[in-house]
Amino acid sequence: MGLALAGAALMIAAVLLPNKAEAQFGLRGGPLGVARFAVGHVIGMSRLRHSRMAVRGGRYRSAALRSQDPRGAERGQPANPYILRAALTAQAALSGWHGGRRPQGWWRHPDGSYGWAGPVFWPFAHDDLTTAIIFGDTTSLSLYGYGDIYAAIFAPYAATELAAYTAPQGRRARKVPSAETVCDASDTGGLPVDRIAALVRPNELQRAALDELGTAWVAARDTIRAACPTQAPATAPERLGLMRERLAAMIKATEGIAPPLAKFVDLLDDGQKAKLDSLARDRRAALAAGQPNKDAQAAAACDANSDPRYDEKLQRQYEQLVQQQWPAAEIATTLRLDEVARARFEVLQDTTLRTMETLSACPSKSEPKAEPSPQARVTAVKARLETMLQAVNGVGDALDDFEADLSDEQKAGFETIGPKRGV
Repeated sequence: MGLALAGAALMIAAVLLPNKAEAQFGLRGGPLGVARFAVGHVIGMSRLRHSRMAVRGGRYRSAALRSQDPRGAERGQPANPYILRAALTAQAALSGWHGGRRPQGWWRHPDGSYGWAGPVFWPFAHDDLTTAIIFGDTTSLSLYGYGDIYAAIFAPYAATELAAYTAPQGRRARKVPSAETVCDASDTGGLPVDRIAALVRPNELQRAALDELGTAWVAARDTIRAACPTQAPATAPERLGLMRERLAAMIKATEGIAPPLAKFVDLLDDGQKAKLDSLARDRRAALAAGQPNKDAQAAAACDANSDPRYDEKLQRQYEQLVQQQWPAAEIATTLRLDEVARARFEVLQDTTLRTMETLSACPSKSEPKAEPSPQARVTAVKARLETMLQAVNGVGDALDDFEADLSDEQKAGFETIGPKRGV
């Protein structure tokens, strides 16, 4: 199990560009900085033993789907949001893949959750908006990026496995939650209206604005749920299309939330605003207490000059992993690509790798720190989603160009690469 965790950690952290692409695209904090950030985060979170939770049954699975952290509940402790994410999505993400018998998914996020749960992209979409905007914790949003786009191109699921999420059949299918169930179960609370009201003690006018905000939050949830797939995507272009629809829905949701949020916050006095901001402060303090060295490790990971010897060692590992993820020569031979098709595949590879820069978890030194207000967080979240949508669109265009002149046989062969690489 330890080796499986280490393998998954390294695969998720394969964020070093090959020499050719590295010359074209510079990463924030340097390619090694971004790579080391991912590795440090993965190794730190591996102590949660999310892979063990992925194959737990009975009591643990039931507790997860009730939006409770089973271990925390047993000990009288508050739910750990990261363990919750791992428990809630692991079963759904893995149950359709080889019957859930092989939990070492290379498309898993460092916090133990999954960017793809069967045909569902971003299963915690609505929850993540609440966590980022109200509680000021953008950790989950920052984990979405290159790995999820890569998983859309090379899906780890076979077509029959994906279909189990949208068209259950037979005995095995009963173990696979539907896509609708995954979308519904991942919404673990929405806007904490009662908690906010208890903190700020709103007057009549403020309470009316808070209720209006709560209504907008429900509408945002419904907008995102409407983008939940009803059919399993059979091809990489279809999976990228699902990503676009989901991201567009999330952007629309933030646009619907922003006006009533600004209206409510503007009606608060300074003392009430401070109490509202305490939700974000308390969240940061709780997470920091659980992982006291996390911020320091993240800062060091984004510093390209922190340990050159360590960098040299990781450089070899990342170069090998990139070769494993993008075996251009092998794919060209298997699909019998001509020179034009092979060149287009290399453009697809480089375009996808470029998303490691645009969607990097490492902050740019030139970027000013956003004011810690809910309105500013809405703006930042929307900007992040728009950046990801732009990245997905770019990869989609490159994929369309690559497949433009491929035969049906070549396209079918391309779709079989992901499940084979997942094994």
